[in-house]
Amino acid sequence: MDGRTRVRLDVAYDGTDFSGWAAQPGRRTVAGVLAETLHRIFGPEAVTGLTVAGRTDAGVHASGQVCHVDLPAAAWADRADTLVRRLSGMLPGDVRVRAATAVPDDFDARFAATYRRYEYLVTDAAHGVEPVRRHEILAWPRPLDLDRLNAAAAGLVGEHDFAAYCRRKENATTRREVTRLDWRRDTAGILVATVQADAFCQSMVRSLVGAMLVVGDGRRPPDWPAGLLRHRERSSEVTVAPAHGLTLVAVGYPEDPAAYASRAETTRRLRVEPQLPG
Repeated sequence: MDGRTRVRLDVAYDGTDFSGWAAQPGRRTVAGVLAETLHRIFGPEAVTGLTVAGRTDAGVHASGQVCHVDLPAAAWADRADTLVRRLSGMLPGDVRVRAATAVPDDFDARFAATYRRYEYLVTDAAHGVEPVRRHEILAWPRPLDLDRLNAAAAGLVGEHDFAAYCRRKENATTRREVTRLDWRRDTAGILVATVQADAFCQSMVRSLVGAMLVVGDGRRPPDWPAGLLRHRERSSEVTVAPAHGLTLVAVGYPEDPAAYASRAETTRRLRVEPQLPG
């Protein structure tokens, strides 16, 4: 880009008081707050192309979100070494930019990504959630069996049409490849679901979690979530788990920067289904 530098921003946020990532008129969003702060530093006309790896919903958190923005090359060179500290002093406490790095022009935070990884936190403790963690952990009212949760998860790994778990968008595919889906208990007894895929459609992760939780507490058999994959539209049987238990923890990209462009092109072809005649 003539006279501009593409900059990767690694971002973390507490989604509690945000209406999601995407800018919306009259609503407080992560993109809106971040763009406003960048405009104060670089000027409102200087910041273009703010693009995110994954648009998180209202209430969802992130510790490993990635976005990119295009900045005037001279202004970036002048502020590169101090930008993260400057943003720290200007952003509200529920958003942090952890790193700002110049990247090749063909880096695309959304389309060049090879995977997104989320974690969902649940407690089945009789007393519920510890007060200081109530904004990041879901309290489940029934005991959960770890083996049953992992049995349910196993049937959802792989490439499938996840229409039963997604809010379909016109001309967009609901086919995704889940490369990791498992549960563990941490040292505090919190159940942690790790879900990784090439990409996710809207509400997919929370829908998967909702389906697995009713297996974990014994109300559904372990093969029930995988059986829903036969559906070609969203299943009314699936309850979407609340947003506050979900955190985007990592986004992956090709190790070789020379592969950014080809990865982005491949993703664009995969994500949009051709318009059918008639």
